[in-house]
Amino acid sequence: MHYFHYIENELWCEEVPLSKIAEEVGTPCYIYSHRTLERHFKAFSEPLAGIPHLICYSMKANSNLSILKLFLNRGSGVDIVSGGELYRALKAGVPADRIVFSGVGKTDREIAEALHAGIRMFNVESEAELEAIQVVASGLDKKAPISLRVNPDIDPKTHPYISTGLKKSKFGVDILDAERIFARAAQMSHIEVVGVDCHIGSQITELDPFVAALKKLKVLVERLRQEHGLPIRYLDLGGGLGIAYQGETPPAPAEYAARILAETQDLNCTLIFEPGRVLVGNAGILLTRVTYLKKNQDKQFVIVDSGMNHLIRPSLYGSYQAIQPVFQRTSDTFTTDVVGPICESGDFFAQDREIPVVQRGDLLAIMSSGAYGYTMASFYNSYARPAEVMVKGSEYAVIRQPDTREMLTQGEQLPAFDL
Repeated sequence: MHYFHYIENELWCEEVPLSKIAEEVGTPCYIYSHRTLERHFKAFSEPLAGIPHLICYSMKANSNLSILKLFLNRGSGVDIVSGGELYRALKAGVPADRIVFSGVGKTDREIAEALHAGIRMFNVESEAELEAIQVVASGLDKKAPISLRVNPDIDPKTHPYISTGLKKSKFGVDILDAERIFARAAQMSHIEVVGVDCHIGSQITELDPFVAALKKLKVLVERLRQEHGLPIRYLDLGGGLGIAYQGETPPAPAEYAARILAETQDLNCTLIFEPGRVLVGNAGILLTRVTYLKKNQDKQFVIVDSGMNHLIRPSLYGSYQAIQPVFQRTSDTFTTDVVGPICESGDFFAQDREIPVVQRGDLLAIMSSGAYGYTMASFYNSYARPAEVMVKGSEYAVIRQPDTREMLTQGEQLPAFDL
């Protein structure tokens, strides 16, 4: 469900026509619906009411400060994967005890920053990382709260690039090794074992993989308590619940919550959830304008003023993003590739897609772009990154200005020696 809709054949976000934003802000730009963000968070949080839990929004999906603040104001924490995300979260006002730190490559500096901040816990992804946290925490004379990310070898039935719970994944530790590593962590002087963590992948559209992973985790939690006396307080179940891009029928958050709660009612753990895409994916679009139409003997191309440098998912994953005209002028359609200006053959939003006939200057909305859109944008080909806009009712605000040309060379300098 989202609040992008047509009024008299023109696409609006809530109570604002997209053409107004295009005229006043320019294109390309990202546009987010406040009402959709709020609704999605409520849909995820309400079924969990009454049980100990913490929602830690996975900010890698979209890390704009305004979106972080919106979720924070509704009780959310955040899941971070870098020191930069820690900085962003704290700048948005997220209390440190609502922050969990995931990711396979935490540096000593990032570990120290998180310890100084006083985060809820580290989701540890390897023995090497555990050792590093022990050393850093010892040097700071701080106790580091950790959970161990366990890899349950469950196939989430999603794209291989976003499958994270299989044996071949770089993420987490094998569940067969987990008990030994937990026991080792318990003997470390500056480590406090507080939880078990698991995240099997992203854009998952079935509930069975979640439940299968959870059943394995429950056995592990009970063994850690009974055999090793470890006070496991938190069970972090990660995120991964999918959204509809092209006819998928992912389960509703309420269905997901019901299955999870049925499996954990006697576990006596505070549950931590890390939703990302499911909260922001369908709450945003990328607004772009047609620059040229081009046709050769075999193909028709619609060239727009945005590309893989702003939204890389179609190029990187071969993923589908719906494309809608801002003005519905005709019912006639044609088959075309919708491509950007980047000097790469992989720069496309759609290939051999049937869309309404368009002309130079028309506006197109790349739908479901709220997750992994701007956060994966780049300066490739020295194109600036676009503005981000949030709409609330009949108002809108630019929540990130577009990059300036000066920013393209910011931080660069010529060396003192001759070139």
